Amino acid sequence: MDDWSIYLTPGEIEKQLGLLCLGVGTQRNPPGEPPERALGCHAAVFLHQGRGHLLHGPDRTLHPVEAPALLWLFPGVLHGYRPTTQWRQSWVLFGGTATEALTRLGHLTPNQPVRRYADPRPTQRAFARLLRAAQTSEVQATAALYDLIATATQDDPGNELLAQLRAIACRPLSIPQYAEALGVTVDDLRAATRSASGSTPQEVILTTRMNQAKALLAESDLPVAVVAREVGYDDPAYFSRLFSARVGQAPRTFRRIGSISGPRSSF
Repeated sequence: MDDWSIYLTPGEIEKQLGLLCLGVGTQRNPPGEPPERALGCHAAVFLHQGRGHLLHGPDRTLHPVEAPALLWLFPGVLHGYRPTTQWRQSWVLFGGTATEALTRLGHLTPNQPVRRYADPRPTQRAFARLLRAAQTSEVQATAALYDLIATATQDDPGNELLAQLRAIACRPLSIPQYAEALGVTVDDLRAATRSASGSTPQEVILTTRMNQAKALLAESDLPVAVVAREVGYDDPAYFSRLFSARVGQAPRTFRRIGSISGPRSSF
């Protein structure tokens, strides 16, 4: 692995993409204590080879690092590498308005600067795609960067519980009843959804119900009252108010103009 780097300066149009690749490269770090610093942007570092520690945060915590691993660095946060063997690594610098949303959604984790994987190959391949894309175009680099961030967090232990919650979200249950149905405590459910999506169980349930309601409105001719019951609401008027507030259109309006095909029965 040869040392190389590319730095990018997005223009005003590229900035509208929301997520900006600012630089990529590969490098080797010999054993020792390189100078500590704080970046002006986000960074992700994939360690292909080596072990040591990452000094991180104002309390200068030393996090054990052993390849393969991914390091997340946040702007303004002090960090320093402490290799005990030679490190071979790939890196990307990035920023943009999307980073705040990605952090709130749980994809960028300031309290978990080092991630290791049971199977690192998907993240390693995503990083390799990003290195290639950054040499091609800003749009391809942005797409590859989104892919890397999504791939790097897909093995979050909360993801499985989140999927199970979505599968039963249309049942008319309370949060304690959902937790009981999933075999966890309410605190565990809240922690899992926060870790995997940066959200609450209530938000996950609401979003899932609205997604299902859209599908039923777009692809069937079921009355709105029936759609409401199918997604967990006994009161059609309450469902309509909730749908309108969330989607920006009343259910009947969405059925008429918010879908591509309209109800299947119209064909």
